[in-house]
Amino acid sequence: MIFGLETWLAGTLLLCLLAAVVFEFINGFHDTANAVATVIYTNTLKPWTAVVWSGLWNIAGVLAGGIGVAMGIVYLLPVELLVDQQVNHAVAMIIALLGAAILWNFSTWYLGIPCSSSHTLVAAILGVGVAYSLLPGSSSTAVNWNKAIDIGTSLLVSPFIGFALTILLMFILRWFVKGKKLFEEHKKKEVPPIWIRAVLIFTCTSVSFFHGSNDGQKGVGVIMLILIGLLPVQFSLNPHMDLNKVRNASVQLATELETLSQSSSSLSAEAKLLSARFETLSHSLGVGVTITEDRKFEVRNMIITERQNLERFEKAYKYDLTTQQKDNLVHHKKALLGATDYVPFWVLIMVSLSLGLGTMVGWKRIVVTIGEKIGKQHLTYAQGASAEIVAASTIGVSTLFGLPVSTTQVLSSGIAGSMVANKGLKNLQMGTIKNMAIAWLLTFPVVFMLAGTLFYLIRAFWG
Repeated sequence: MIFGLETWLAGTLLLCLLAAVVFEFINGFHDTANAVATVIYTNTLKPWTAVVWSGLWNIAGVLAGGIGVAMGIVYLLPVELLVDQQVNHAVAMIIALLGAAILWNFSTWYLGIPCSSSHTLVAAILGVGVAYSLLPGSSSTAVNWNKAIDIGTSLLVSPFIGFALTILLMFILRWFVKGKKLFEEHKKKEVPPIWIRAVLIFTCTSVSFFHGSNDGQKGVGVIMLILIGLLPVQFSLNPHMDLNKVRNASVQLATELETLSQSSSSLSAEAKLLSARFETLSHSLGVGVTITEDRKFEVRNMIITERQNLERFEKAYKYDLTTQQKDNLVHHKKALLGATDYVPFWVLIMVSLSLGLGTMVGWKRIVVTIGEKIGKQHLTYAQGASAEIVAASTIGVSTLFGLPVSTTQVLSSGIAGSMVANKGLKNLQMGTIKNMAIAWLLTFPVVFMLAGTLFYLIRAFWG
């Protein structure tokens, strides 16, 4: 038996994990084709060399990218909704959100339309969350709307950043690079000079690595939702955490907040209340206390709740706190993160291999779209390099702040920006831009409704 589960529940767990792996595999050949488009289209690398190289760097990105984006996905759907007396809720939610995301991603790939896997996954998660909240008798807040707004803003703004920064970078390149070769259209059988090949390989590598560090982490977040939802006893808390360190952090936060309540009248009431809450948390953790299996999920929720209360306090009084006070709160809060924000290494390996292997198939449709169908001219070396530099930078910064962005949207909008930098808006193939815009606009409502509908159907069938 797996994790001591009954046969039917073990089978359900394997089904959900398989769906997550399939999603990440499709993400690989759907999104990562953007990373290899330039090096393949310009004959800088042979197709199989490019996709294997990109796949390896995607794997590296997943392993080295931290877990900030993954935890953003976990906290988008309050995980306590997955853990109730009816396991069919958890199963229906997980299969519905992954089923909707897989169906839309595969459909847009088949049509050769660059579409965002990130946009798709977020829409699916929100769809099942809202569907849950509409169930008879449900009184829970089914979506973490603060986190949803942060993620939604990131997804909406990043394509415009890609578009604008690529135009700017193209003008900078024209100003400083005097040679014409970089700005010439690629000829089909021509191999670019060695220095241009080196630049394009570097930019392809960068996009691949940062794609893994951001998009790969979304798959990690989904798998953690599955594990916490179906196996709360085993995965609610980090098995390697130092419980005394977490308890001491709670005590220190209680003391720090009590001091704040005494030092400022404007902070007094809320700081005192929050101090009492952290004191209660420290007593629950206790000195030498072993957290029994039946309390693990309860303790997880207590830690997360008080951490969120502290974050709201910090945000509300950010102008009333000194730099030292802010630093003290952040320092102690990090210990609490160690208890709940973690990912088993085998999950990282599973996701990185799925993403890397997916990168190695299905790339041709998207490569042709990127190389020939966004602009009226064929892609130049400067355009490909500029779009990829901007995409890698944007994704890297977003990963640093734990925000998911779409590699597809940032890079495609960057290619469009590079075309506009050359000859203005008239240089865009409006048919392709229209299809991309329609896919971008339709993704959220279609996937949102599809995921919600699948949730109801699967839950009814499972019940």
